[in-house]
Amino acid sequence: METADFMPDEADIAGIRKDIEAYEAARASAVRQVRWRVPLFVGLVLVAVALVTWLFNKVADPNEQWFSPPHVFLYVIGFVAAILLYFQAMKPATRLQQSFRDTLLPIIFGFIRDVRYQHGGRPNSFDRLPREAVGPFNRQAFDDVVSGRYDEFPFELYEVELREGTGKGSSTAFKGVIVAFEAVEPFPGILVATRRSNAVMGFFRGIFGSKMQDLSSGVPELDAAYEFRTDNVEAARPLVTGRLAQALKWLAETWPDDTARVALNGGDGFLLLPQTKNFFELPEISVPLDYTRHVAPMISDMGAMLATAALVRKIGVRDAAG
Repeated sequence: METADFMPDEADIAGIRKDIEAYEAARASAVRQVRWRVPLFVGLVLVAVALVTWLFNKVADPNEQWFSPPHVFLYVIGFVAAILLYFQAMKPATRLQQSFRDTLLPIIFGFIRDVRYQHGGRPNSFDRLPREAVGPFNRQAFDDVVSGRYDEFPFELYEVELREGTGKGSSTAFKGVIVAFEAVEPFPGILVATRRSNAVMGFFRGIFGSKMQDLSSGVPELDAAYEFRTDNVEAARPLVTGRLAQALKWLAETWPDDTARVALNGGDGFLLLPQTKNFFELPEISVPLDYTRHVAPMISDMGAMLATAALVRKIGVRDAAG
């Protein structure tokens, strides 16, 4: 589909521009509030830290002033308090932006039937995502979640970051967009196509007895980039050597930033698009909102991702028929 197929008509655009005008009036007010709240809130912390530090110095040994344990503890407390008060000072802006997104996104995605939007909620389909598609993780954070019906199939699209470990030693298992959709024909088991991991990971999978088996697509460039793993080799082989391979070659051209992943689990399909971009974020509160620069790209991105998912969900149809 062309980008124009997703874009609203002139009447809808005129309505969106009116909503933007109302937002701009509220944004100007929020900017004025933030301009005095931030220096006031953070300034109060700095004054309090300076005052308490002066009092400590009055009673402390001269050799222990400034960098003694009580001083360092005070600096840490002051730093944490400054950060907390900064976000508190920014609340008029963050509340306004989130409220406007709650209103705006269902309107601009007019090509989606029964569209629903939430921020930070756990998507219903997430628990059915095969963990082999993302690897191990112990923390998840969800951002925007959009669901509805596109091209006559239900879907959930969500931004998510999955991490393994804690503190500085943690690593990102996946960060990007996941599109969960209803498969045209259910797959009898689990099939995942993921970025090829190193030999060490494959060795440990073998040691711990994973039930998933490896397959080859027969396409050298794909087999160099992807691992195909399944718990039903007989059903998976015609897909891996057929239209799934074709779909992945097309995805490599369409989403070149990182290796797109595909997972099938019974009647559920998943398209995973690694991305650092926040697709549905409004510009900073100090930046005027513009339909062409800020809103239209959201519509185009959403349409492109759903059109891609619509193609991926059909990977087994002709192979099964043939």
